[in-house]
Amino acid sequence: MRPAPTILHLDMDAFYASAEQAAKPSLRGKAVVVGGLGPRGVVATASYEARRLGVHSAMPTAQARRLAPNAAYLVPRFSLYRTVSDQVMELLGRLSPLVEPLSLDEAFVDLEAGGTADDSASARATGEGLRAAIRAVTGLSGSVGLAGSKMLAKIASEEAKPDGLLVIEPGTERELLAPMSVRILPGVGPATGDHLRRAGMTTVHDLAEAGEAELVRLVGKAHGHGLHRMALGLDDRPVVAERDAKSVSVEDTFDVDLHDRVRVRAEVERLAVRCVERLRAADRSGRTVVLKVRRYDFSTLTRSETLRGPTDDPTVVREAAGRLLESVDTTGGVRLLGVGVTGLADYTQEDLFAQAADARELAQRDREHHAPAAEGGAEEPVPEPEADSAEQLAARRWPAGHDVHHEEHGHGWVQGSGIGRVTVRFEEPWSAPGRVLTFRIDDPLLRPADPLPLVRESPDYSSWPASLPKSRSSGAAASGGGESSP
Repeated sequence: MRPAPTILHLDMDAFYASAEQAAKPSLRGKAVVVGGLGPRGVVATASYEARRLGVHSAMPTAQARRLAPNAAYLVPRFSLYRTVSDQVMELLGRLSPLVEPLSLDEAFVDLEAGGTADDSASARATGEGLRAAIRAVTGLSGSVGLAGSKMLAKIASEEAKPDGLLVIEPGTERELLAPMSVRILPGVGPATGDHLRRAGMTTVHDLAEAGEAELVRLVGKAHGHGLHRMALGLDDRPVVAERDAKSVSVEDTFDVDLHDRVRVRAEVERLAVRCVERLRAADRSGRTVVLKVRRYDFSTLTRSETLRGPTDDPTVVREAAGRLLESVDTTGGVRLLGVGVTGLADYTQEDLFAQAADARELAQRDREHHAPAAEGGAEEPVPEPEADSAEQLAARRWPAGHDVHHEEHGHGWVQGSGIGRVTVRFEEPWSAPGRVLTFRIDDPLLRPADPLPLVRESPDYSSWPASLPKSRSSGAAASGGGESSP
């Protein structure tokens, strides 16, 4: 534990939904739900307006629609979220060389290592300066927690939400934690929380009073020891600048179970290519290919194959995933497929044999395609993959919430599509709410577009945070267990 609250935790507020509201003036102040929109879709993020109606992340979208039928339901735009995340992480990098990203919208920062804070006053000033900079650069809000440990900084940012700042002064940890639910502690999920509740422990104070021996008896040695330390507010984990990914994977859930074996294999091959694209974007390679199949009855199977060396060759990964699929029975239907690569490395070992085999396979396919049918015989029919309906194709081309451009009306976003039509609202992040028009889904003047920046003219923060206070300031520290700034 540090003697000063110099570990900062930033958590952007309802990140995906807030980004969508910032991009779409007509949705500001209204309920917005971002996630999968099909029958099996799941909520990724809900705006605070939607949360007040009972919608939350990981909830089935169908249930969310019952709770908030008038909300705007949008498909995620990850290209926009990554762009905004890069802007935020760049600001964090100006505060310290030790920035530990946890996701696109969340990170720890060691302010002491960056020389930007060494006491409560300078830490608070840095946190407030960061929040102002994020709003100016991205147009979005983030909540900041400051404490002497990572665990407490994360708890502080959660308590400060939305759009607030909370400083937990060293020495006040136990007083602050005591009345909180055991679920506030890292590693205490629903199952562990229920187990502790049955033992009569519902608050952090109960855990601290129970003692380490009792917790070890209840949840095991390793977990019990850690749980007791956390209940006392103790956490010595450092901020780690590099969090090395252990795997890269992609997966898709299908609105309708896939039964056709040809379609299933085609989807696996498509996912394999997407997985390699992510692998290459991270400048990595991998040695073990993993296939994930969730069947009609929700049973989930995983199969893996370890290659002779790391690779980022899409052909090698695709063929390995195809071989793994052969060992899985999919006759009852498939609701989810996933392809991943583990055993990551920062180099590749070219598989010349696989490449040669791929060349032979392509040549063989070409010969078979051009060869005439045997005399007196009929060609063997090739099964066609299951065709998507016109509505499914339209939904894929015009996802709700995604950007479009019309040659006459300019930039807009898709409000919805169906029955051969797509409805578009024409507005920009810095405009007034725009008008709504409907077009045929094959209108030649309408095309998909890239997201616009959320802030039209981003201010120059090249010299930030040089003006922030760095020296100790006597008598300026906040008193008590913390103070929230709205």
